[in-house]
Amino acid sequence: MSYDWLGVVMFAGALVLLSLGYPVAFSLGGVAILFGIIGIIFNVFDPIFLTAMPTRIFGIMGNYTLLAIPYFIFLGSMLEKTGIAEKLLETMGILFGRMRGGLALAVVIVGALLAASTGVVAATVVAMGLISLPIMLRYGYNKELATGVIVASGTLGQIIPPSVVLVVLGDQLGISVGDLFIGSLIPGLLMATAFALHVIIVAFLKPDAAPALPAEVRNITGKALFQRVLTVMIPPLLLILLVLGSIFFGIATPTEAGAVGSLGAMILAALNGQLNWAALKQVCDATMRITTMVIFILIGSTAFSLVFRGLNGDRFMFDLLANLPGGTLGFLMVNMLTIFILGFFIDFFEIAFIVIPIFAPVAQSLGLDLVWYGVIIGANLQTSFLTPPFGFALFYLRGVAPPEIKTEDIYRGTIPFILLQLLVLVLIITFPQLVNFLPSLKS
Repeated sequence: MSYDWLGVVMFAGALVLLSLGYPVAFSLGGVAILFGIIGIIFNVFDPIFLTAMPTRIFGIMGNYTLLAIPYFIFLGSMLEKTGIAEKLLETMGILFGRMRGGLALAVVIVGALLAASTGVVAATVVAMGLISLPIMLRYGYNKELATGVIVASGTLGQIIPPSVVLVVLGDQLGISVGDLFIGSLIPGLLMATAFALHVIIVAFLKPDAAPALPAEVRNITGKALFQRVLTVMIPPLLLILLVLGSIFFGIATPTEAGAVGSLGAMILAALNGQLNWAALKQVCDATMRITTMVIFILIGSTAFSLVFRGLNGDRFMFDLLANLPGGTLGFLMVNMLTIFILGFFIDFFEIAFIVIPIFAPVAQSLGLDLVWYGVIIGANLQTSFLTPPFGFALFYLRGVAPPEIKTEDIYRGTIPFILLQLLVLVLIITFPQLVNFLPSLKS
């Protein structure tokens, strides 16, 4: 009697536990233990698979690429905790506030800049929610536009490098994280441009939804404004060029660039007089918590994949996905749809660690360019932060939003931006050159 169905049931069981809110690492590990025992009882799982677990764990601990994760988290937390991100947003607001929709446009630009310097969504959404949302509401911005542009711009950190999710995808796909960073640069800028154009069009068609700021609010002009731009905007831009430029020109690996970026963020904080033991303790605590969560998820997913393979679930899924109607196009459609639907219920780490090991071998067998494949997955995973009911960016903003903002305002505000994300996803699937152009220059 064939028990290949056990792998499918195991996969479904993990998704059920995750949708019920159980911690990711323990859901994956618990399901692995349960189905390992069931497989042994039915004599379809060889316990010899479990002997590989210690080697896998030591492999994770010794993975140099994964060391980039705490560095980029530290970098983002340092900019947020020391107020550098706040000053950047305030300055952009003054520069663009004179035009209709200017403050919302400033949010998009700052979201892209913070994404290119941190790659951390939570820090970006919280900072912009605390600073710009009250101002937009005070001067008559439409609630849905205001909340939508904040959460959407905050998610740019998932596709604009350096991105933690791209580090994870590079590790899972077995490809260069540096190539993923370079390949995602144009799609990320395209995404930011789409958001900015949406704001401009809304402001043109509905002036009352995105008014200009009154002149008295923009009380800095001339030399003072120039000096503020010079001291507030130029240093983060230099940090971005330092981090991304060193990767692009092959001077440093993403891990090395992350370390340099972390040092640069500390220097910026010191120059702003904000580097102290209290701030450093908060940044280190945030870095430790997020990094520990990622590593535990990775260990849980490793146990899950070992048992899943031992139950022949990988072979079952490979045969199913490789023989879909439509060949490569059919596989991509099922792949993208699966990731998009899962984004409604679980976050990008969970999706990456569960789904990628199943889909990646099929993509490789079909001859897909894995850098392009990784970038389109990253663009798709970006929507998981916005899609109700469990979009994390929605919760980040809900936690800092004023009382007059209702949850449904945030949900409705995200819809146009989700559609824009999907539009950009379709473009980079249709035109792979958008991803492959910059990596080809490097080679």
